[in-house]
Amino acid sequence: MTTVSFEKVTRRYPGNDRPAVDALHLDIADGEFLVLVGPSGCGKSTSLRMLAGLEDVDDGVIRIGDRDVTHLPPKDRDIAMVFQNYALYPHMSVGDNMGFALKVAGAPKDEIRRRVQEAAKILDLEPYLERKPKALSGGQRQRVAMGRAIVREPQVFLMDEPLSNLDAKLRTQTRTQIAALQRRLGTTTVYVTHDQVEAMTMGDRVAVLKDGLLQQCAAPRALYDEPANVFVAGFIGSPTMNLTEARIEGDGVRLGGTHLPLPRSVIAAVADEASGTVTVGFRPEALERVAPGEPGLGMSVTMVEELGSEAYAYGTLQGENATATGADVVARVNPRTPPAKGQQITLRIRPGGAYFFSARTGERLSVG
Repeated sequence: MTTVSFEKVTRRYPGNDRPAVDALHLDIADGEFLVLVGPSGCGKSTSLRMLAGLEDVDDGVIRIGDRDVTHLPPKDRDIAMVFQNYALYPHMSVGDNMGFALKVAGAPKDEIRRRVQEAAKILDLEPYLERKPKALSGGQRQRVAMGRAIVREPQVFLMDEPLSNLDAKLRTQTRTQIAALQRRLGTTTVYVTHDQVEAMTMGDRVAVLKDGLLQQCAAPRALYDEPANVFVAGFIGSPTMNLTEARIEGDGVRLGGTHLPLPRSVIAAVADEASGTVTVGFRPEALERVAPGEPGLGMSVTMVEELGSEAYAYGTLQGENATATGADVVARVNPRTPPAKGQQITLRIRPGGAYFFSARTGERLSVG
């Protein structure tokens, strides 16, 4: 049984005012595929490198299974890492690349051959075992790097943005293969990416980081439906959630030229906040277009993005100040009858489609 635990783990780089990773506390279950996601500089790769033993830990404890590995060298942690660059030896064949770590460890030749053959079969690499890396495509090279990790039969797989060098189509195909492979092998896996779509489609759970702090860790659907704060709400989803700050007037807020009632629990939660405002969030698919003259949010369309099966209208709410891009609201619209650029349309938030966040703390407010 291989679990992984970060227990209040902190990493500080000399000369930086704030930690790169600040008191990260996270438990990863046996066989779980956990994805660390966040913008550049959030601490996700540093967290992975601390787990691998490639970065020092300033405070806290890291455990793999029952072992405290906080200060163990990488070779003693029983992990295998797949990097962003494939790091294959160009003068070696695919088979030799996959079995190199076992050869260095002194494994018998028959054992190396057996493990390489098994991994090659899993990864559909059997026809390429005698080829050199230069004769392979990017996706095939990435599978060789995966095979090199698999043959070691480690307790934990660590993957640091392994798909970032692939084109969009191949990235989509390969991420599906990696997720399926992990579920087949059942090996505990920690995967780092900056791509939230990749995170949502691959992970059993997704941990969202910002400025070295863990914002939320949950199943992809829970992150999408129940974001803990404004940052998670705005980071998860494509297109992201619409977020706008509105002043409370009586029992609601003025938004897009109309009055939006607020739940009593939300009004009570922000009653003591000096700003008198609340952040309102709603996803593009939570908006529906209504006939002109009906009550709703008035929007001036600045751009329409037609994607075939879907279409999105970008625009500015009536009575609201436009952002620098002039597109502060996104609405999913009927792809067969999308609005035209410059058109004024009216939108309505579907029941249950609005989220409310504290303008002071950014935390999501309960509507119960």
